[in-house]
Amino acid sequence: MKNILITGCSSGIGYDTAHFLHNNGYKVYASARKKEDVQRLQNEGLDTYLLDVTKPQDIQDVLNDIIDKDGKLYALFNNAGYGQPGAVEDISTQALKEQFETNLFGLHELTYQTLKIMRKQGYGRILQHSSVLGIISLRFRGAYNASKYAIEGLCDTLRLELIDTQIYISTINTGPVQSDFRKNATMMFKKNVNYNNSVWINEYKTELLARKEDKEKDIFTKNSDVVIKNIVHALKAKKPHPRYYNTLATHLLGGFKRILSTHLLDKLLVKI
Repeated sequence: MKNILITGCSSGIGYDTAHFLHNNGYKVYASARKKEDVQRLQNEGLDTYLLDVTKPQDIQDVLNDIIDKDGKLYALFNNAGYGQPGAVEDISTQALKEQFETNLFGLHELTYQTLKIMRKQGYGRILQHSSVLGIISLRFRGAYNASKYAIEGLCDTLRLELIDTQIYISTINTGPVQSDFRKNATMMFKKNVNYNNSVWINEYKTELLARKEDKEKDIFTKNSDVVIKNIVHALKAKKPHPRYYNTLATHLLGGFKRILSTHLLDKLLVKI
């Protein structure tokens, strides 16, 4: 039985993917950083780990335990992450560091340690959850954009370095999907941005706060099925795709990035 470690399984894509794969023949190790989420996942029948990806020792302990149990690790889905909204001029360096600690450095540490296992066994799949915002940029998403652009660079480089191996790196570029992502992002915005004293106060109220729930219902927001089908392909295909676009928004904006000049693309993106 093929096994897979998935991070960020408390809700959304990680949660749905863990259950889908568990119900379709994979041995899933679902991880989350909060004890209550781990307990809930256990109660739902999943093998679980308490894992904070910002703690290298936690990662090492989890990987060691998986190898002790199974002797192998077929796949890793680096899914853990969060959004830190706010204009770049309103994001402190500390808030930016915290964004990178989870979205990039945690992802890298888990990849770094997992590659040692996969090199030894001679095969494996690593799925890195990026975003449509790793392809294009939007206002008030600078910290998140930067963390996802960095993932793109690491993944592109890793593919080149692993090109003659049976270890495959796939980047998952996801657009808006129904989850707790926006709710959690709003919480981080209120925590780290002094928005009442910002020059962007009006835009924040109309674009980041008042419209949050409405955006959950727009035509571009899909359920996690659109992502899961690509994850399954990345796990099963003899040669998985290096990149998977998920949702119409990702396909449209990714296409615009390729065909429009920077000037025209900026005019489009500033209206989104």
